[in-house]
Amino acid sequence: MSLSSFRRRPATATSSSHDGQKESPQPSIEDPAVLKRETRARRVFSGISCFCYLMAVIFLILVEIGNTRNSPVIRDIYFFKLDLTDILPQSAPTTLSLQNSIARTLGLHDFYQVGLWDFCEGYNTDGITYCSTPTTLYWFNPVEILLGELFAGASIALPSQVNEILNILRIASNIMFGFFLTALLLDFVLMFLAPIAVFSRWWSGPLGFFALLSTLLVLIASSLGTAMSLIFKYALTSQTDLNVNADVGLKMLAFMWIATGFTLLSFIIHAGLCCCCTSRRDIRTGRRNARHINEAGSREKGRTTTATSD
Repeated sequence: MSLSSFRRRPATATSSSHDGQKESPQPSIEDPAVLKRETRARRVFSGISCFCYLMAVIFLILVEIGNTRNSPVIRDIYFFKLDLTDILPQSAPTTLSLQNSIARTLGLHDFYQVGLWDFCEGYNTDGITYCSTPTTLYWFNPVEILLGELFAGASIALPSQVNEILNILRIASNIMFGFFLTALLLDFVLMFLAPIAVFSRWWSGPLGFFALLSTLLVLIASSLGTAMSLIFKYALTSQTDLNVNADVGLKMLAFMWIATGFTLLSFIIHAGLCCCCTSRRDIRTGRRNARHINEAGSREKGRTTTATSD
C-alpha cells in the first residue's frame, strides 16, 4: 500500500507543475505594453526624423523670408551684396554735385543685396532704404536696376560676364525658388507623417521616397544658390577698373546647407527603417517574434523543466 502511494507522488508533482504553468499566462502580442517595448527603437528613430524635419523647416523658412524687409535678422539674410560705394564711372556729367560716395554722386545706392523674393538697397550711413515688392520666381537683373538709377549723362561699364550670365541667372533663380518652396512644404508634411512608420515597414517606403525627393530639391537649390552667389561675385570683382565689391551672404549659405543636412539625415533614417527595427505589423504577423515574450516563455519552460526533474 505504501509502495503504491510512493509511485503516485511523481505524477502529483508533475500535475502540480502543469497547474502552476497554467496559472502564469504569457504576455500577449496584442498587449499595448508589449508592442510599445518591442517597437521602442523604431519610435526613437521616427522621433529623431521628426526633429530633423522640424529643424529643416525652420531653416528653410529663414531662407524664404530672408531680405524681404528691413528688420533685425531678416535683413542680414541674403545671397550676395554689391558694394558700389567707390564705383568708377565710365562717364559723368560735370553738373553733378559731389555726395558722400561716388555711387550717390551717380544716382546709385551704396549697396544692393539680393534675397529669394526681392532685392534691397540702401546707403552705408542710413542702412536699407528700400526693398522691392516680394515677387514669385524673382531674379535679380543688375543691368536693368543699376542703369535705371543712373543720373542722365552718367554711365558705368558693367563687365561682359554679367551680361553673359543674365539668362543663366534667371533660370537658376527660378529653379531655386521653386525647389526651396516645394522642399519646405514637403518637409512640413513629412514632419507629421513620419510617426506612422512605427506601425509598418510598408509606410517607410513612401516616406523614404518623399524624403529623398525633398533632399534632392534642397540639395539642388542650395547648390544653385551657392554657385550663383560665387559666380556673381567673381564676375563683378574681377573687373578692377569698375572697383565694385561683392560679398556672399554667409548666413544664407549656412541656413541653406543646414536645412540640406537635416533633410538628408531624415532620408537616411527612413531608408534604414525600411529594413531595420521591429514594427507593430512585424509582431502581429509573426515576421518578428516579440523578444520579451520569447524570454518569458524560455523562463517559464526552464521552471517547468526544473520542477519536472525534481
